[in-house]
Amino acid sequence: MRERVWLGRCPDYDGEALFEKISGAFEALGVYDSIKPGMTVVLKPNLIQSSKPQAAICTHPAFTQAVGKCVQRAGGKVLIAESPGGPYSPAVIKAFFRNCGYTDMAESCGFSLYTDCKSREVSLPEGERCRRVSIVEPFLERDFLIDLPKLKTHCMVGYSGAVKNMFGAVPGLQKPELHCRFPEKEDFSKALVDICAFLRPDFSLMDGVWAMEGDGPTGGLRRDTGFIGASRSPYALDVCMAGLLGFPEGSLPMLAESARRGLGPKSFTETELLGESPEGLQVADFKRARASSTDFIDRLPGFLRPAAKKLSTPYPRIQKQGCVGCGKCAESCPQKAISMEGGRAVISYKACIRCFCCHEMCPRHVVGVKRLGLFQW
Repeated sequence: MRERVWLGRCPDYDGEALFEKISGAFEALGVYDSIKPGMTVVLKPNLIQSSKPQAAICTHPAFTQAVGKCVQRAGGKVLIAESPGGPYSPAVIKAFFRNCGYTDMAESCGFSLYTDCKSREVSLPEGERCRRVSIVEPFLERDFLIDLPKLKTHCMVGYSGAVKNMFGAVPGLQKPELHCRFPEKEDFSKALVDICAFLRPDFSLMDGVWAMEGDGPTGGLRRDTGFIGASRSPYALDVCMAGLLGFPEGSLPMLAESARRGLGPKSFTETELLGESPEGLQVADFKRARASSTDFIDRLPGFLRPAAKKLSTPYPRIQKQGCVGCGKCAESCPQKAISMEGGRAVISYKACIRCFCCHEMCPRHVVGVKRLGLFQW
């Protein structure tokens, strides 16, 4: 049976209109019937960086609020849980919730915020790359898990959506450890599928009212795309939402991998679309991250590929004038390739694996993505 994906136009975060739209997705996909009174329903937004909603870096608090109200309508208890990049402690996560607009929102709605920061190491028996990983406890103990990604590009894997959002269940600085274990984009994408397949979110809704194009997931530009999507399958949702942004079928390694494993579809045509027609929602000129792959490498003779890949792979570069020496980039670097010299961050490119964690975690967005001039097109 084909996975169902619901699509809806939503031009802004107006509270009542947004609630009615999301409630329609709950109804269309049978979610109201699945949530029983008294259930603990964990909401997993994308709060990768402490930022204001207008920056379109994080799942908008109004979007999460509307989802939580739908859960309450069904009789469920709402618990919002997340583990951003960097240190993961009660003080840090409380500050994230406050700065991202979640603290006041949760208090006004009667939602709980998870701030105990406990995790457990678990085995992933069906994992193909990642066999053991630590997971923040609410994601292991929930009655129902709702995945709330933000529609964004991603400098390493191309696109950040429902599958990638489950990576946030890994606590804090253990995320860079996984980047270190799987430095290549293809292997890291397989690890992302391993984690998502283990956690098995029960429902996924994507905030695409304001998206991020360009050098996401934190350094790009806001794009008012004005639509949202939902599915019981995070893989089917990603295939459809990425398709709306113009990503060609098979171009995103984690979605190609999920299709290979039989977890999700390859394209729009393998899903059952509900709600609004995709034709009116497509964004033909959505800007991708500059770290996009260079497909021509696969057509070169084998002995030339390693050198061509090294030359064509984008790399992070720090704008020294804007660097304030906060150390967030060095803290997040899995290879310890960044040091602080004279109050500024300096990258050792011999050790750099191009995972772009520094780019993601820089609060001032002064870690850029660069490519040799020959490969700028």
